[in-house]
Amino acid sequence: MGLDDALIFTRVVECHSFTSAALTLNMQKSTVSRRIAQLEERLGVRLLNRTTRKLRLTEVGQAYYERCRQIMQEFAEAEQAIMQLQSEPTGLLRVSSPIEFGQLFLGRVVGEFMRRYPAIQVEVELTTRTIDPVEEGIDVVIHRGRLQDSSLVARPMMTSPRQLFASPDYIAQYGMPKRPEELSQHRCINTLMDGGRKWHFNEPNVSVQVTPVLVANNITFAREVAIAGAGIINVPAFIAEPYVEQGLLCRVLEHVVLPSTELYALYPSRRFQAMKVKAFIDFMIESLEKYLSSEVEAGAKPLILSAAEEADLPG
Repeated sequence: MGLDDALIFTRVVECHSFTSAALTLNMQKSTVSRRIAQLEERLGVRLLNRTTRKLRLTEVGQAYYERCRQIMQEFAEAEQAIMQLQSEPTGLLRVSSPIEFGQLFLGRVVGEFMRRYPAIQVEVELTTRTIDPVEEGIDVVIHRGRLQDSSLVARPMMTSPRQLFASPDYIAQYGMPKRPEELSQHRCINTLMDGGRKWHFNEPNVSVQVTPVLVANNITFAREVAIAGAGIINVPAFIAEPYVEQGLLCRVLEHVVLPSTELYALYPSRRFQAMKVKAFIDFMIESLEKYLSSEVEAGAKPLILSAAEEADLPG
C-alpha cells in the first residue's frame, strides 16, 4: 500500500494536477485525492498545498517527493535490468563522432556491430560541433578529450600520440627544423583542435607561436594539404603514419613530445546503461584493441589504449 501511495503521490507532483495524474494512472480523480489525503494522514504531515488552480509542494513534501522519485527510478531500473538479461541489444542507437574517427574507423565498427546484433538500427552523425547527448537524445558521443560537465560519464577509449609531419618536397624547399622554436619561421597548417596559434610541447616544455598559412576544421583535409607540400601539420600520429611509409610525408622533430589526443565515449548516466549502449561501447573498445594489435604486428606506431574503465568527468 505504501509503494502504491508513493507512486500516486509522485505522479500527482509530476503531472501538476490530480486530474492528469488520475488519467495516467487509469484511476478516478476522487480516488487519487483520497489516497493522497490518507497518505498525509498516515505520515502526519501536509505534503501538498492545494488551490483551485495550483498544487504546490510543502518543504517536507519536496523532500518526500525526491525520495519517492528515487525509489520509483530504482524500481523501474530493476525491472528493465531483469528484462535485459533475457534479451540482446535492440532498438535505435544514436551515435555522434568526430569526422576523422568516423571515416577511418567507426564505419567498419558500426557495420560489424549491426551484423552481430541485427535487431539494432543506428543513426550516426559525423560532426565537428559540440554535442549535448542529453539535450539532443544521443546515446553515445565519441569526443576528443573530456567535457567539463559533471552530469556526463566518460569511458576512455584510446590515447593517440601527436606528431609533426611535412612532405619531402616541403622539407627540401624550407629545410628541417631542429628545435620547436624554429616553427615560428615555418609554414604551419592548423586544425581547430590545435588550440589557436600556439603549439604546445610537453618535452621540451615550451609553447611556440605559429603563423598558420591554412586553418581547417578537418585533420584529414589538413593532412592532404601537407602531402601537397603546403606546410607542417600537428596531428594524431595514426592520421599520417601510413603516408610516411609511402614516402608522402616525413616526421618532423621526432624527438619532441606533444600533448596526446584522447578519445572518450560519453553518455548521460552511469547508474543505468541501456544494453545497446554498453554493448556498443564494449564492441568499439574490443575492435580498437584488435586494430591496434594488427598495427603493432605490421610495424606501425601503435596508438596507446587507455584503461577501459568508466570515469566521471570533472565538473
